Amino acid sequence: MGDAEKSVQTSTTAPQFRVDVHLQDLVMKPAKTSAAPPALQPRSSPSEAAQGLTLPDPVYPQHSLPEGQDYTEKQYQKINTMRAFRCWALPFVKSRIHPSQMRPIISYLFTEFKCNVDCHYCWSFNNNVKGMNEDVARRSIDWLHSIDCRVLALMGGEPLLRPGFVHKVVYYAAKKGFYVYLPTNGRLMRPEVIDRMGDAGVGIVNLAIDCVEEKPGLPKALNRIRPYFDYLVKRQRHYGYTVMMNINITHINQDDVKELTEIARENGLATDYHINEAPMLEQSHFKHMDENTTYLMPEDFPKVDALLDYLIDKSRQGYKMANPQQHMLGMKKLMHGQVKPWPCRAGQNNLIIRPDGTLAPCFPMYSATYDWGSVGDHKFDVKQLDEMKKTCSTHCLSTCNYILSHCYNGSRVIRWGLKQAFRGFHGVSGHFDD
Repeated sequence: MGDAEKSVQTSTTAPQFRVDVHLQDLVMKPAKTSAAPPALQPRSSPSEAAQGLTLPDPVYPQHSLPEGQDYTEKQYQKINTMRAFRCWALPFVKSRIHPSQMRPIISYLFTEFKCNVDCHYCWSFNNNVKGMNEDVARRSIDWLHSIDCRVLALMGGEPLLRPGFVHKVVYYAAKKGFYVYLPTNGRLMRPEVIDRMGDAGVGIVNLAIDCVEEKPGLPKALNRIRPYFDYLVKRQRHYGYTVMMNINITHINQDDVKELTEIARENGLATDYHINEAPMLEQSHFKHMDENTTYLMPEDFPKVDALLDYLIDKSRQGYKMANPQQHMLGMKKLMHGQVKPWPCRAGQNNLIIRPDGTLAPCFPMYSATYDWGSVGDHKFDVKQLDEMKKTCSTHCLSTCNYILSHCYNGSRVIRWGLKQAFRGFHGVSGHFDD
């Protein structure tokens, strides 16, 4: 099967993974003999050494502004300028000074692998997996802090399945100086939850919305959460957080992508985009491999190419978009099976922490049984990662990892940083292609 065929799925052919067999075997079938390298043994679990740590109860409310009063534009910009400098810029500089050390600029904490909706394109949830406990969460945050990481993205599944637990995580991480990123499908984002997350110090809410009106297989619709959406946007200036809209381009929502882009623009929000992809590795729990109406098909390519050109044009017009224009051009190549190896920083400047505390370099490798270590005892090896990425990077264009790779360039970051400082770091302005 050619790369172009691996990049899309049809109802008649649905491979269980999109990487080649060699890489699938390497990360999914650990060696059975003790003579194998340690990294090929079944991944370790920190449960045996659990220390029983807990997270402090959040003080609520703690916010300094009285109810009914918002930050001024100047104050709001100052808050986000300082966050960007302290949590993004300084760790970036330190990672360049110590290139041989594990220096994650951003880390993804999977507090859940359960979800309250079933998007037919998504394999990143399993309702049989137990959520993270307080011990793993606290040890993870403390360890990341000790290695100078200051951006913590909570992940799922749906993190807000346990709003009380997430409130504790956001509160503890923010008190330790982390910029906390909270993705959500918005279904559980009631006003009282928004207030608690804002009060605890969340830095950005990444709201995943794929369509305006709900479609079969695409439950993340704006019409289902509109009151919550309006409240979330309204409260930005009271708490100082920002909001971003996350949109996945699929077979059945291409017109919605344009409409959502304009809605985000009207509300002053940034957007980021993903192109729908089948699982990179086999996901035994995923039940929508066959007859999936969300997967892109060859007949979609011309329309998706035109859609990406439209988004690139909007980016040039000044729409707030996290994706570099180069990344959106790369999405075309991914769709056509023409992606070349790119300098992914997974396992070097970013990592994921599963609910049980074990580590992996990136989202697509979540299900791998390869042993990359656990919280406080990572086993990432640059040579092993580089060898793996020769193959996996040609089948992947992860938005988060690509942006990190794209900005892991000193001169590009300096130019963009100066521009953002001039604009007051108000959300996401411009792009790294400038």
